[in-house]
Amino acid sequence: MKFRTHRLKPMLQAKARATMVTAVLLSCSCGLYKKAPPPAAAAQTDEAALFEVPAKQLPHLKIVVVRRTSWSSVVRTTGTVDWDADHTTQAITQVNGPISKLLVDLGTRVTVNQPLLYVSSPDVATAISTYKKARNRQDYSKKTLDRSKDLLEHKVIATKDLEAAEHDYNDARAETENDLQALKIFGVTEQEIEDAQHQGVPINPQLAVRSPISGIVVQKLVTPGLVIQAGTTACFTISDNSTVWVQGHIYDRDLEAVRVGDAVEETDSSFHRTFRGTIGYIEALIDPTTRTTSVRIVTKNPDGLLKKDMFVDAVIHTRSGRSVLTLPTSAILRNDQNLPFVYLEISTGKFAQRLINLGTEQGEETEIVSGLKEGERVVSQGSVFLQFANSNQ
Repeated sequence: MKFRTHRLKPMLQAKARATMVTAVLLSCSCGLYKKAPPPAAAAQTDEAALFEVPAKQLPHLKIVVVRRTSWSSVVRTTGTVDWDADHTTQAITQVNGPISKLLVDLGTRVTVNQPLLYVSSPDVATAISTYKKARNRQDYSKKTLDRSKDLLEHKVIATKDLEAAEHDYNDARAETENDLQALKIFGVTEQEIEDAQHQGVPINPQLAVRSPISGIVVQKLVTPGLVIQAGTTACFTISDNSTVWVQGHIYDRDLEAVRVGDAVEETDSSFHRTFRGTIGYIEALIDPTTRTTSVRIVTKNPDGLLKKDMFVDAVIHTRSGRSVLTLPTSAILRNDQNLPFVYLEISTGKFAQRLINLGTEQGEETEIVSGLKEGERVVSQGSVFLQFANSNQ
């Protein structure tokens, strides 16, 4: 009995070990089976990504082809509106005296040479008196010369007397011309001078300060009765606001791309329109505080909507082109995770969602950085039918 007991113990131990190994192998095989589904299951997963649209709904879809095009790189900045200094100037009087009458006010649109105010000036009265004296002397010298010519023909005077008369007449005419130029500098018009010479109308001793350009009065710097100084007192600032300057700022990393003549689009949240301009000047230094370079954008200002010191957003379209893949922005949708995707046409009537990475936008086009290839077909309109078809799969 003891012998049989000793022989059964090793046998039972071996049998137990075999049972344990079998259990381990079965456990491992079960784990491997769960991690690696059969090919049929994988195929079903791939097919689930595709969905089919009924033929009657296909006409509601617009398909576009992913294309490659050349885009100019854009630089975005902000700017401040300023008057166009090339078409802005001050009206400054040429004489001393008090202002006798103001003719325009802020916001008045004026034309070139239009009177802005009148000055009662002793300088004008003196210039008129001097001109009249010179004119009388010229007339007298002309009569003396004509008489001397007649006397010389009758041999009553010598030739030297005629030459002296011609000399006096030439001096008188030169003096008259100088005094006439003084009146013109003071602002007396040629018509007023002609009327005074031929019709006996006296020249008005009040000087009219006239607008040097056509535009709008943007600054009024004087009041009635103010005594102004010749060549010093600025009376008005006139600006032609059909164009304005937008002062923008460019970081040094963008300086290489920006050139004079580049087209610029400017927007303001207050207006539902886009203003267009061009880069007119790039400053030759960098602001040490902001580390930016100033650029001047000469901008068309229809209806005078842009005002001095307004802020605008500017997009500079540089002329340094690059090749990009593009799609209409309407073709790009967002999923629940806010990731951009498109509906890709796999074959006629069959579609799939494709996640993509986006670049910049220009107009109604968006750059595709990755996720699509040139020539692939994408739905740009009618995605509501695809979403409905996809939800019913």
